[in-house]
Amino acid sequence: MAQGAFGKELAKDEKSGAELYDSGIMMDRIMMRKQEHWAEQKEMGRYEAAKYPDIDNLVQCKDGRAVALPNEPLYSFLCGNIDLYNFKSHASLGSTAGQGSSSWGWTSPEGREFAAIAQIDGCAFAEITKEGKLVYLGRLPAYSVPSIWREVRGYKDYMLIGSEATGHGIQIFDMKKLLTVDPTKPVKFDNKKDLTGHFTGLPEGSTHNVVINEESQMAYSVGAVPRTHKCRGGIIFINMTNPALPTGPGCAGQDGYVHDAQCLVYRGPDKQYVGREICYGYNEDTLTIYDVTDKVKPTIISKTSYEGAAYTHQGWVLDPNNQEYLLLDDEYDEVEKKGLAKDGRPVTYIWNIASLAKPKQTGYYKGKRATIDHNQYVHDGKSFQSNYGAGFSILNISSIPTDPTGNSVKELGFFDIYPEDDYENLGGVPRFVGSWSSYAKYPSGFVLYSPRADSVAPPDFKLGPKPAGWKPIMAEPALGQPAVQQVPKGYGGAKGSSWGPEAFQSALGELLGNADDDE
Repeated sequence: MAQGAFGKELAKDEKSGAELYDSGIMMDRIMMRKQEHWAEQKEMGRYEAAKYPDIDNLVQCKDGRAVALPNEPLYSFLCGNIDLYNFKSHASLGSTAGQGSSSWGWTSPEGREFAAIAQIDGCAFAEITKEGKLVYLGRLPAYSVPSIWREVRGYKDYMLIGSEATGHGIQIFDMKKLLTVDPTKPVKFDNKKDLTGHFTGLPEGSTHNVVINEESQMAYSVGAVPRTHKCRGGIIFINMTNPALPTGPGCAGQDGYVHDAQCLVYRGPDKQYVGREICYGYNEDTLTIYDVTDKVKPTIISKTSYEGAAYTHQGWVLDPNNQEYLLLDDEYDEVEKKGLAKDGRPVTYIWNIASLAKPKQTGYYKGKRATIDHNQYVHDGKSFQSNYGAGFSILNISSIPTDPTGNSVKELGFFDIYPEDDYENLGGVPRFVGSWSSYAKYPSGFVLYSPRADSVAPPDFKLGPKPAGWKPIMAEPALGQPAVQQVPKGYGGAKGSSWGPEAFQSALGELLGNADDDE
């Protein structure tokens, strides 16, 4: 549901920022809530990956439900315009932990498509077939101890893998090694023999996330504790000119901890920055925009907060070739019922960044189902959103440049991978369970979708019924299992701490929305 904006941008509250965010108190508060939710899930046996059967047959979305296994409530999913094609558990992908996090993709020069799937105990690799099935090829173990926070990002033919585990560093793995793997003999890769490179220039060897800018041949660590280090958990620069010998020329710690970021060579209306390297930082309580062209003396262009800010989590620019708008999500406003999220439904904030020094919030989009928003990535005029218990959603955002209020944003399809809360008010509860991330840049149109727990396998989803051209997407379901789907090409903690390892039927039409039928 889109509405005109009544939220607005605000100057950063420096006092509150220092006391609540810079100190790590807010992060610790959120982590306690997450650990509570995850302990409940473990008690329920949700992380026992081996008990989840793979699903290889097409499961169509009919009358708002995709029933994968008859008479099994946990395999009956709310959906709209998305079919389930394939599902594999984390156990099928070589993990013994049953929990996953991030995922990313790589396409070989010959057009073969591969997935890297982060798990608590390492990273699994799989090939995506032309039919949208995941074929397990092997795994790279964690460099140090297990951690649920493991992030993977692609740089050219390499996959960079970071973790919040102390001493892990960032593994640099050549994806071309997968080209000759026999899938009947999955490979356990070796951290000593099989890494192209290993970046160790992090304060404690841990990082919350990894960010990539291929154009500048740079990678970035964000959220590397401790906050007392000179980089303050900010942006640490990693020169990737030689992937075998990555170097660290400096960092941007002026605004403290950076939870996530997107770094791009600037192309857009703010002429003074054209050609400069800009990082859009999601810094707990602000959207902070950096000029990082000079890796020794990076500068902050602006720090901007907004009404209802609870925990500024992540976001993405609409068009890297015309950086005029970006989307931002807040991970805790639904939990605290602040501002636009007071009803518990996720808010996608729309920002005009035509002036990098003075970003303006122009509108927003409200999700249809109560949940917490997590990660979103923009590709081909669509936002691919992973919103915890509400699962995976695809929004048509191509209207934003002409209608920045968000009123014209439409949901194309969704797949709710966490059935447990379907009967709650508004079809869900804001809890840290379910979907984590997705990857949508495969030439085939498949989308890799990653959930938080259970397994690492791909359910295949297909958006429909819609015009010809909807294709399966690779995705991972809500509990941590990966999945596959396809999209139509025609649709436009405290200082020093580190994160640790009945009414239903009447509301169904609104919840499904059946995505937006006028698309």
